[in-house]
Amino acid sequence: MFLPYQTEGFVLKKEDQAEADQLFTIFSKDFGKIKILGKAIRKITSKLRAGMELFYLSQIEFIQGKTYKILTEAMVIDKFKEMRENLERLNIAFKISEDLDNLLKGEEQDEKIWQLLLEVFEKLNNLQLIYHYFFWNFISILGYKPELYFCASCQKKLKPEKLYFSVKEGGLICKNCFNKFDTGIEININAIKILRLIIKKDWKILEHIKINDEDEKCLEIISQNAILSIRN
Repeated sequence: MFLPYQTEGFVLKKEDQAEADQLFTIFSKDFGKIKILGKAIRKITSKLRAGMELFYLSQIEFIQGKTYKILTEAMVIDKFKEMRENLERLNIAFKISEDLDNLLKGEEQDEKIWQLLLEVFEKLNNLQLIYHYFFWNFISILGYKPELYFCASCQKKLKPEKLYFSVKEGGLICKNCFNKFDTGIEININAIKILRLIIKKDWKILEHIKINDEDEKCLEIISQNAILSIRN
């Protein structure tokens, strides 16, 4: 007899399988990232469909099958309706989902990531910073917290001058170290201030910040470089 397991989870991804099945990637409160098979869930008569849409937070029940965990119950906790009615918010949710799927390997409970996801999905009304807020706090939990106050190479305290972000060194580096090793991306002072507030999780200040195109471009470039470095 198979024992049922229950947990809460965010539906991050779904892939069609066989004629009417779907394989779901879920980040769960109790088991971390898991894959669960919904048998015949694509049929109109399936009672499980209503609780397993993308980016739902649901209460789910499953049993461990021979190949996959098998979904047995699904009940919606939160549909995040406002997010679903806005294409830009949905795009951010897709980026968050992709990062979680690509950077998390195997099943492992992680309360910090779970709480970060709850926080981020509740704050998707601030579109300018929420993805960066998620990404840098997410990789910090994974052990890639960037050094933002001292040069990641020579360890000297950073001054408000031309600075660079080096994924290889693990954070900001000074001009001298950049010239010495020729590695890093120039980052402006305002983007550095925003990144420091993000790592401090100072949302009271962040929610009132409006970033310009230059700051957004800077944060996007270093985020993409960090993703590539971690994945490789």
